Amino acid sequence: MTVDRQYFEAMEAKIPHGKVRTRFAPSPTGYMHVGNLRTALYTWLIARNAGGTFILRIEDTDQGRLVDGAVDVIYRTMAECGLNHDEGPDVGGPVAPYIQSERRDTYGKYAKLLVELGHAYYCFCEKSESEEDSGEFGRAADPCRDLSAEEVAAKLAAGMPYVIRQRIPEGSTTFHDAIFGDITVDNSTLDDQVLLKRDGLPTYNFANVIDDHLMGITHVVRGSEYLSSAPKYNLLYQAFGWEIPTYVHCSPVMRDQQHKMSKRHGDPSYEDLKAQGYLTEAILNYVALLGWSPKGEQAEQEIFTLAELVKAFDMTGISKSPAIFDRAKLDHFNAVYLRSMAPEAFAKVAEPYIRQSVKDERYDAAAIAAVLQARCEKLTDIPEKVDFFDALPEYDVEFFTNKKSKTNPEVSLAMLNAAIPVLEALEQWTNESVHDALIGLAQQLEVKNATLMWPVRIAAAGKLVTPGGAVEICQILGKDETVRRLRAGAAKLQA
Repeated sequence: MTVDRQYFEAMEAKIPHGKVRTRFAPSPTGYMHVGNLRTALYTWLIARNAGGTFILRIEDTDQGRLVDGAVDVIYRTMAECGLNHDEGPDVGGPVAPYIQSERRDTYGKYAKLLVELGHAYYCFCEKSESEEDSGEFGRAADPCRDLSAEEVAAKLAAGMPYVIRQRIPEGSTTFHDAIFGDITVDNSTLDDQVLLKRDGLPTYNFANVIDDHLMGITHVVRGSEYLSSAPKYNLLYQAFGWEIPTYVHCSPVMRDQQHKMSKRHGDPSYEDLKAQGYLTEAILNYVALLGWSPKGEQAEQEIFTLAELVKAFDMTGISKSPAIFDRAKLDHFNAVYLRSMAPEAFAKVAEPYIRQSVKDERYDAAAIAAVLQARCEKLTDIPEKVDFFDALPEYDVEFFTNKKSKTNPEVSLAMLNAAIPVLEALEQWTNESVHDALIGLAQQLEVKNATLMWPVRIAAAGKLVTPGGAVEICQILGKDETVRRLRAGAAKLQA
């Protein structure tokens, strides 16, 4: 039952050394939720800040939870977010393969080596699959822990199915985390977790330790829910005589003070947020600040490009406290990003949303985008904001009354009756000509600009709140449609 030590020496010889190496190791079980994206981002930033190597590894050992297409979602999300990897399933690397199911033979060999070293044992007890995956049952209740070598050999020779379990020693285990410091755990609270299942596949807890070592990972970033497993990881590293990587446990992203974000409760994934009208850059910037804050000169800075995050990122800025996902804050970030885009770039991303409600191609999407840009928080707000261009909505005559603009139905009717012939007489229909004509008319009528502009805008749009002013709306609608709508407004006021 002895294992070939040359195999392990050859594996050790492949391990890259000398610089920071981090990995993002998602399970392809669905969408990239916000917590996952944050882990990917922090892991990438640690590598890039140190001039190190970032690895993508697919952890697919839990075959029952795999979702078709989930690997494509991972690749697409990482690419969209600019989180490029140096090694991974699609690009290869010195410690390939980077998909756990393709490393199956490796785990079996290391599990058997651990048995030989006295830190694991064969267990022939009947356990349910869930117990096998979790290893959560009392150590004292397992009679296989104390089987003699002869008894084990006999059972193996008889072809009895088995799992391999970690043999937790007596005493206590202390591990160090970059965020939480030193934590000591009494080993009596740790169970003899399953390392290798009956089907020959490893459990998550075993596979990630083996892979992290063999891939030369120097910093392991994961959620703080794995703090309780860290002592068992430490014991595995120590059993093999391996160097322990730097642990970076991040506190959870919460929906509110009591509840963690969860897809099961309808909390958004990265793809959901994109579909809800948020820009990738805004999502990333916001996610970076969910549990991390910059230091020094940048302590008060909120808006960061990805390149700026690389320079600013320092693990000591990661908080022990849970971060609450604040939708209003994300809206603010998104609005900042939308408003800072080049007009042409905004027009390009906005056009599909504009065309959801403005089907009439006579209306210029770029012109509509120009009036939207300063008044838009999310791209998905756009269709409802601009639907009045295609069809004038039914609106209440009360809309014409505005205290600040000093308008009421009587004043508004007079303004529209004065504006219609002036606009009809315009030979050129531009922003400037419409603006000058209406401002000139207000002066002539000796009223405030707003007293004229309010009823013109209400009649043109049929809405109290619009993404542009009267001049911009009229210019986009064109002369004939503007005059038609102003006549309809006047008729409504006369009724």
